[in-house]
Order: sequence, then C-alpha cells, then structure tokens
Amino acid sequence: MNRLVNKLLRRHVNAWQLAGFVLANLCGMAIVLTAVQFFSDLQPLLTGNDSFMRPGHIVVTKRVSTVGTLTGASPAFDDDEIDDLGEQPFVENIGRYTPAMFSVFATIGGGNLPMKFSTDMFFEAVPDEFLDVDLEKWTYDPETPDVPIILPRTYLNLYNFGFAGSQGLPTVSEELVGVITINLRLTGSTVLLKTGHVVGFSRRLNTILVPQAFMDDMNSQLAPGRQPQPSRLIVGVKNPADERIAAYLEEKGYDTEAADADASRAVSLMRIITSVVLAVGLIISVLAFYVLLLSIFLLLQKHTEKIDNLLLIGYTPGSVARPFHLLAIGLNVLVLLLALVIVVVVRGWYLPLFGELYASFEPTAFVLTLLTGLAILLLVSVLNYVAITRKVKAIWHMHE
Repeated sequence: MNRLVNKLLRRHVNAWQLAGFVLANLCGMAIVLTAVQFFSDLQPLLTGNDSFMRPGHIVVTKRVSTVGTLTGASPAFDDDEIDDLGEQPFVENIGRYTPAMFSVFATIGGGNLPMKFSTDMFFEAVPDEFLDVDLEKWTYDPETPDVPIILPRTYLNLYNFGFAGSQGLPTVSEELVGVITINLRLTGSTVLLKTGHVVGFSRRLNTILVPQAFMDDMNSQLAPGRQPQPSRLIVGVKNPADERIAAYLEEKGYDTEAADADASRAVSLMRIITSVVLAVGLIISVLAFYVLLLSIFLLLQKHTEKIDNLLLIGYTPGSVARPFHLLAIGLNVLVLLLALVIVVVVRGWYLPLFGELYASFEPTAFVLTLLTGLAILLLVSVLNYVAITRKVKAIWHMHE
C-alpha cells in the first residue's frame, strides 16, 4: 500500500510548492535559531563577571554646584530623599554606597617585585546583591587580615599606557595584579593593618570596592559613633530608557553616570531587538507551516477518490496518512539541519568580533539553540500529524 501511495505522491507532488515551503520555513527557522544563539553568546558581554552591575541598574549622584562648594553643602543623600526616590514608579530597588569613615594608605610591591608603590586610597562598599562577581571570592572573614578588592579596569589601563611608559616602568597584566599582595594601613580612632588582593576588574566601575561586611566592621572600629552618609545610590530601574527617569533626575538636580545609563539602555535595546527578530522569525515559520499544510491538503484533495477507495478496502486512516506524515517530517528535518548550518556560518562571522571587544570572551554552548530547533521541529511535526490525520479521516467520513 505504501508503494501505491508513494507512486501517487511522486506523480502529483508539486515540487515548486514544496520548495517554496522549504525556503520559507528555512528563513524563519534560521532567523529564530540565529537570534537565540546570538543573544546567548552576547550574555558574557552584558552580564559577565567583569560587569560591575547587572543590567537595569544606574548610579545616581547629587549635582555638585559652585554654590554648594562655597557653602560646604554635603552632596550626600538623606533618608527622606532616598525614600522619595524609592517611591517612584520606575524604581525597583535601591542600594547605598557606603563610604569609608577612615583613611586608607596602601603599599604595593617590594620584596621580589621590581617596583614599589605607596599611595593614599579610598574604599566604598555596596550591598552584595548588586554585585555581579564571583561571590566565593567576595567574602570577608574578621579572623583573617585579607580583604578582596574590585578595581576599575581604567586604573590598570592608565598605569600601563600612561604612567608606566613615561616613568620607564614595566607594564602589568590583570593576572599579575590578582596575585600581588596589597598592604593596607587603616587609620581612624586607631590603626589597623590589613592585606588585600584584587579579585576582579570592571569596565564600568569607577570606585574601589570592598565587601559590605568589611566596610561595616571597619567603620564601627575606626569611626565609632559616626554614621556614613551615601553620596551615591545604585538604583534598579524597570526600563532604563523610561523618560520619567531623566525628568525626575532633572527636577531633583541629580546626575547619573553616563556609562552606566548607556550600558543599561544598550542591554534593554538589545533585548528588544532580539525579541523583534525572534517574533519575525516565528511569524515566517508559522506562515511556512501553513504553506506546507496547504500543499499537502491540495495533494490529499487530488487523491480523495483513491484514498477513499483504499479506506473502503480495509486500510486504516493512519496507514493511508503515513506517507504524508513522513513527507512533512522529512521536510521539517531538512529545514532544521540547513538552519543549523546557517547558524554555524553566521556565528563564525560574529564570534571574532566579540573576541575583539572582550579579551576574555568565551562563547556559550550550542545546546540552547539545538534544543530550540528540536522544540520547534517537534511542535510543527505534531501539528502536521494532527492536521493530516484529521484531513484523511474527514475524507473517510465524507464517503461513508
């Protein structure tokens, strides 16, 4: 029976219709899978461990004016101002920068190292939930003198490409900085000696961060009775591109660090673009699905009488519909394989560009894209199976 039906298919199959389906579905599937893989590969650039804050967070400061400088007005935020900001509809959460209420003097190098630096420093801290670093390294134990530190990558670049060259000093890598011990002299109501290690760098970080637990402990020991006032706030916003944010900041005389705002907007824009591309790909895939169904339904319609005869002589609707099922599944599998090849080709083009933007970039696995393709294949195959089976049964019942 299968040979008979296959002969009927080969005789009346419209190759151009099936080719049109393959091409249309290939476009849709390739767009969807490429968008999924592209956004998956993009995540390390947007939310990698060297990103100081998760996307959707901006740093807010008070605007410094000449009058404020002359009158000695503090640029710190008070509780009422923080509460008012937290009540705004575009705000999700707020974190406070905690400044050090003590002085910090750091000595780097010496011993086996060919250079030695000593300088005054400053420390700040933010709640751990706002950080995007390896929390296993970002810990503070009061029983040990070692303190983890996050530095801006710009600090290292200024040294390597500015100071080192002019002073005839050697350049240093991030890996070398990470193993150098920093001797810290903390001075307040008393003097404490600590050591520190740099555990990470950030492109957007513009302060020297230590763990919140360490900052609270040191402030209580070295500045008892003094309450630190935050001069900067980390604000989690629902949509960084919300026009109400800029209007509110202007009204209150607040500023936001441009790099953080631009990065957050870039993340949101990238997600919107990816969503639009995915939607377009899915729409094309749905239209291609209907093209295939129409082609198979037309093929079934041409063989209505012959299929009815096969059913009348004892063949089941399932056995009659099987060749049509195999045709649909075969075309869908072909489309998936071709789409994966296209994704690999496109990925081979943009991955080197990501590597140039992000020195330690590591592409994500291909698993998510493959699972997405298989899910679409399974969904489309099931819908095809149901539609074809119902059509064959309708032909059977029509001639009962």
